[in-house]
Amino acid sequence: MDLKSSYIFDAPQLRVWDLLMDTRSVASCIPGCRELRDLGEDRYQAELVIAIAAITGNYGATIGIENKTPPSSYRLVVQGTGRTGFVKGEADIALSPVDIRTQVDVAVKAEVGGPIARVGQRLLEGVGRMMMDRFFACLQSKLGQAP
Repeated sequence: MDLKSSYIFDAPQLRVWDLLMDTRSVASCIPGCRELRDLGEDRYQAELVIAIAAITGNYGATIGIENKTPPSSYRLVVQGTGRTGFVKGEADIALSPVDIRTQVDVAVKAEVGGPIARVGQRLLEGVGRMMMDRFFACLQSKLGQAP
């Protein structure tokens, strides 16, 4: 599954970068995230509950940040497993200034397997895009709350 999207934040690039690196803010915006633990050196352990169609499952995931080039880009590497399947993926995130705002471009490549993959590629892509949109909308709202 491949997904691409762009999001505009009403804040300077460095402020958006800091928000994306703030694990508390990120954890509170990940749909279904129950916990995000810091394992050190840009590595995290997440506990998630994800529902797709009639399949709901608990997932344990490891998340790594690689190729970090502050404040302009990084790569997320995710591997998650649960009783209802697995997901492996990478997301390249690029930040670029647009006047006084910041554009965040996201390119995701993911592989999904197990019972959850049986719901169909089109449905998985729709859910993936919806989760990504909710995540970035939540982060955008956090910028309005910050001083």
